[in-house]
Amino acid sequence: MKILALIPARGGSKRLPGKNIRFLGNKPLINWTIEVIRGIPEICNILVSTDDPVIAKVCTDAGACVPWLRPAELATDTASTNDVAIHALDWYEAENGAVDGVLLLQPTSPFRTRETVLKGIELFVKHDLKSVIGISPTHAHPMWALKMEGHYLVPFMPTHGLGMRSQDLPPVYTVNGSFYLITPAELRSNRSFFEGTAIPLLVESPIESIDIDTEWDFKVAASILE
Repeated sequence: MKILALIPARGGSKRLPGKNIRFLGNKPLINWTIEVIRGIPEICNILVSTDDPVIAKVCTDAGACVPWLRPAELATDTASTNDVAIHALDWYEAENGAVDGVLLLQPTSPFRTRETVLKGIELFVKHDLKSVIGISPTHAHPMWALKMEGHYLVPFMPTHGLGMRSQDLPPVYTVNGSFYLITPAELRSNRSFFEGTAIPLLVESPIESIDIDTEWDFKVAASILE
């Protein structure tokens, strides 16, 4: 089993500038992701795709592979993660041969555990290399969601649960951003890590599910470490 671990780390971030190498605890944010997967036998390499030479230096020092800086067309606000992943995959396989899976790990999920990563890889193998995606229970149930119509509030869903007790609502989950594993063929065919059918990697720990995108998220993560 050969799995390419890919960490996308664009330099520009409007909501939280410099987030990928901002120190969380005693190390840059992105190092949390690099370190948790280092040495996993199924992972043949850890490749970081970035357009920022400072991020590239931090990641190289941490032991990751940063063979180039991302092309300008893949370093914009509108560039998709899927296109970034395919670009990195195409380069890696051309240079090093085919891989069995692409494992996308966002650096904004610093508290994912090694055990969770290993469980995700195990599910990938067990289910004949089907796509595996990290999910967590959501605390904002869609059956309680509302929207505005004119000056009034109305249920967002036609079949809503506004009169139901929370414990009577059906379980619902959200993609937590911490784990995406797929075959190269599926990624290239669908140009997506998720096309409606995927094996769930359930992460129930709210700490492990933290996804840092704002200053508030970062403060929450820092307070957990303290």
